[in-house]
Amino acid sequence: MGFGRFVVKRGVNIFIVLFFTVFITIILLGPSMDNILKLSIEKDVRQEVLNNKALVSGLDPQALDAYIKEQTASRMKSLGLDEPWYSPKRLWFTMLRILTFDLGRSYFLISESGSTKVTDIIMERLPRTVLLFTTSTVIVAIIGILVGAFAANKHGSIIDKTNSAFAVVSSSFPLWWTGMLMILFFAFMLKVFPARATPLIPSSDPSYPIALLYHMLLPLITILLISFGSWSYIVRNLLIGILNEDFITAKRTIGIPERRILYSHAVRNAAPPIITILSLSLSSSIGGAIISEAVFDWPGIGKLYFDAINVLDLPVIVGLTYITTLVFLVSIFIADILYGYFDPRVRVGYE
Repeated sequence: MGFGRFVVKRGVNIFIVLFFTVFITIILLGPSMDNILKLSIEKDVRQEVLNNKALVSGLDPQALDAYIKEQTASRMKSLGLDEPWYSPKRLWFTMLRILTFDLGRSYFLISESGSTKVTDIIMERLPRTVLLFTTSTVIVAIIGILVGAFAANKHGSIIDKTNSAFAVVSSSFPLWWTGMLMILFFAFMLKVFPARATPLIPSSDPSYPIALLYHMLLPLITILLISFGSWSYIVRNLLIGILNEDFITAKRTIGIPERRILYSHAVRNAAPPIITILSLSLSSSIGGAIISEAVFDWPGIGKLYFDAINVLDLPVIVGLTYITTLVFLVSIFIADILYGYFDPRVRVGYE
């Protein structure tokens, strides 16, 4: 029962954080969104009226302008835009729409299927970002745990020192800078991988998934090269302390193989902080994919964020902020649950 209360409490806290994140985003972008939305409505109404040839032919220019203004005001009133953007009614309406994934329509961007709905545009790009960064994070974590555990067991050896030096060097290079070097070397000099990570064939083509995986290889290799050294260094530092604990000495005394002690008992005891780091790495990599996806031209939400900022497409920016925040908070929530599963002290503390 205590652990159940813990889960409910963490869920409530996450919803509160999500609510206020959306609220602050609306407060910061509210005036600009309001002006752009009103201009967009006025443009749509004007276009609809001008397309009605029978109506246009029967009105003089002054009467036509008056009619357009009247129809624009009527459209804005029906949408609740006759009140200021900061009014409680409009703030609540906007919050409710965003929280229920009614993110409106993009002003400038469209999906590959031709939709201007922000939800369609984001959901079309999100799986590609998840594919790239989830794959890279999982591979980095596996390699980092194996190499870090091995280095911790060889504490003070040349292997341990080499691992630590590589971690410092690799984590010092920015991903975007390393990415440009990788593109220059592998795409332009060796011509092994394409310079752009966006396949040239349409997504409806049956061979598109294979092409996407091939184009993903260069950014994936770059992320692995930059990230696994720091991962192995973190795991190494966690395990050095655990390997000196009394229970590890006792297991060695009774003759348990060193490999089993290292990868079963020691790594399991280091699981809670490793899970926390893994969840934070995964969520932050997805949320911080703007520069890396822009460098490789990977067709994910990071590149979409970059494009939306360039053209100031506020509905897309707000929608992406909401989605990335939601992904981050869900990752933290799952990490909390797994933390409680692997660490009995958490379960006991809430019973």
